[in-house]
Amino acid sequence: MPYQMWINGTYTSGSSGRVIEVHDPATEEIIETVPAANAVDVDQAVTAAQAAFPAWKRLPAGQKAELLHEVAQQLIERTDEFARLLTQEGGKPLIENQDEMGWSAACFRYYAEIGRNSRGRVIPSVEESQLAMVIKEPYGVVAAIVPWNYPILLMAWKVAPALAAGNTVVIKPSEMTPLSTLLFSELFAYFPSGVVNIITGYGKECGEPLVLDARVRAIAFTGSLATGQRIAQLVAPQMKKLHLELGGKDAFIVAEDADLDVAVPGVAWAALLNAGQVCTSTERVYVHESIASEFVERITAYARSLRLGPGLDLNTDIGPLIGSSYREKVEMQVAAARAQGAHILTGGRRPPLLERGYFYEPTVLTNVNHQMAIMSEETFGPIIPIMSYRTFDEAIALANDSKYGLGANLYTHDPLKAKHFFEEVEAGTLWINDPLTDNDAGPFGGFKMSGLARELGEEGLEEFMQTKHVHWDFEGGVKSWWYPYGKK
Repeated sequence: MPYQMWINGTYTSGSSGRVIEVHDPATEEIIETVPAANAVDVDQAVTAAQAAFPAWKRLPAGQKAELLHEVAQQLIERTDEFARLLTQEGGKPLIENQDEMGWSAACFRYYAEIGRNSRGRVIPSVEESQLAMVIKEPYGVVAAIVPWNYPILLMAWKVAPALAAGNTVVIKPSEMTPLSTLLFSELFAYFPSGVVNIITGYGKECGEPLVLDARVRAIAFTGSLATGQRIAQLVAPQMKKLHLELGGKDAFIVAEDADLDVAVPGVAWAALLNAGQVCTSTERVYVHESIASEFVERITAYARSLRLGPGLDLNTDIGPLIGSSYREKVEMQVAAARAQGAHILTGGRRPPLLERGYFYEPTVLTNVNHQMAIMSEETFGPIIPIMSYRTFDEAIALANDSKYGLGANLYTHDPLKAKHFFEEVEAGTLWINDPLTDNDAGPFGGFKMSGLARELGEEGLEEFMQTKHVHWDFEGGVKSWWYPYGKK
């Protein structure tokens, strides 16, 4: 299929005449081009979404559910096609992208069902002659701005609840991974024209006109803290609904009772999944001093054993980073940490046998501290920096010593430590003995600078609904508290 934008149920190359080159991060080669949208294309997409909104809003929830279930079914049937394309443009190992398709389909199915479960509630009225209701209604046009690390999953987390709530959407994927999202238009072809639109472009020429369009009433964005802050500044005068899921610097605490046969591969997976390019990647590891030496020795050997390579190679454990600038950021943080006294036990370099592609070896660091950027700023790379601690209170304090609060992990079988952990750690998701497992029914989002929204769960649906209070007096008589006051 030609990789064109999807606006009002029609494929289009847009009005700018310019294209964006999409590169395979494993080979650095151009694999396709997509249109570079401008403000004219944004206007067309938003116009289509706005025109489709009244009918979509009123479409019975059961019919919306059928369409969302159809998306899920089509995605399951075409898992290999989508996964291979996403591996080419994003670099993740094929098995991880196959998993992403399954998770995405589950999300569409989940919101297909809970979207028809409730529209609000009836509350007690003030007087006998009244009916009082709280009604949940859609915002209208939603802009869904999706990152490159999980393009289909994080699109599903936004679009499925937005549609189930009765909104129409304009999707803007990252310019680095637009192909799988544009292919997804074939799954949205069953929807009425204009309900779902997909545009591709850069932030300045496409993203900013989209968030600034007054007809867009809600913006759902996953990405960096800096970009989220930029969006918030741009749209503050319009008082739009902002749904921002931003950065993270997740901590992993390993207690002294942890089973290292589990904790070592578990921490490594949490830190190195998708080459560490996950918003909930483990980027800080705190290990009790009594087991720290053995843990460090074992995880260093484990990281050294993992195989780097192209994602389409079924033997690959870790694929490339998404681009050269992202690898350079990782290299700068590692170099700065080493200059400040950190010890590199393995990795810390580009793999010498892979001359092409944005690869970086999984890296284990010790002798780190919170004055280093690698322990305070988001890294988004295959790095495992490790500190030891003496008391569990110290570990909690270290975990909370961050401007971010997206997620945190713990390995322990001590229920008192587990309770202390989930009560005291300032993060939106707490994993105990099972790192990074998502649950469609469990809300996902962060504290502090990690954002101000929730995805998944009932909360994820309510993010795309505004609340209306209906007060109805069906007798409608004169009230004793009206004017004139002098007769009272």
